Amino acid sequence: METRTIVLSMSVLVVLLGLVRSDPDPLQDYCVADTKKATRENFYNGVPCINPQNVDISHFATSALSKAGKIGLVFGFNVTLTTIFNLPGMNTQGLTMARIDIGPNSLVSPHSHPRASEVAILLKGSLLVGFINTSNHLFTQNLSPGDSFVFPKGMIHFLYNTDSKVQALALSGLSSQNPGLQVASPAAFATEPTLPDEVSQKLFQINDQDVTKIRTSLGG
Repeated sequence: METRTIVLSMSVLVVLLGLVRSDPDPLQDYCVADTKKATRENFYNGVPCINPQNVDISHFATSALSKAGKIGLVFGFNVTLTTIFNLPGMNTQGLTMARIDIGPNSLVSPHSHPRASEVAILLKGSLLVGFINTSNHLFTQNLSPGDSFVFPKGMIHFLYNTDSKVQALALSGLSSQNPGLQVASPAAFATEPTLPDEVSQKLFQINDQDVTKIRTSLGG
């Protein structure tokens, strides 16, 4: 009986480990993306591969993160990602890389990646970073160039440039080819269709004028 219990417990553990793994493991050395056949509908463990005989070194290199992106006007930052279109060799490898340019005194607003953990390294400037766990405890850290910080999978997190004059630059690695992104403020105020005003008022303890003002400023 004890042996059967141990075997059953191990079987359940194996199933659970399979469920929480970020991306399925590839079944081949590599699967360079056939971008001509890539669609949302066939994105499962990556997208279809090109013929291995047509693979060359250029499929595994990119300069996509070498140039600063255009800083946005609202929150003052830009995120440039590696994708199967600019780095076909990343297909099925379970990772994404990102360049994050953050203007002076600007914020990468609170957001989460439901399918990936993230590690960021600051290359230039100064950042205040942090995340909130499921007990609503806030973890924060001031970063200097060369410092790294991990955002656990699915946790709401942010990056704030505390310098009023110098633009910050960080690089991130995420543990999924398709990490997903949900930004907290648009999720509450810029949905389609819109969240009922009564729900927003009760949720944030604000009045209808506040709801309208926030929704308008966020483009909702």
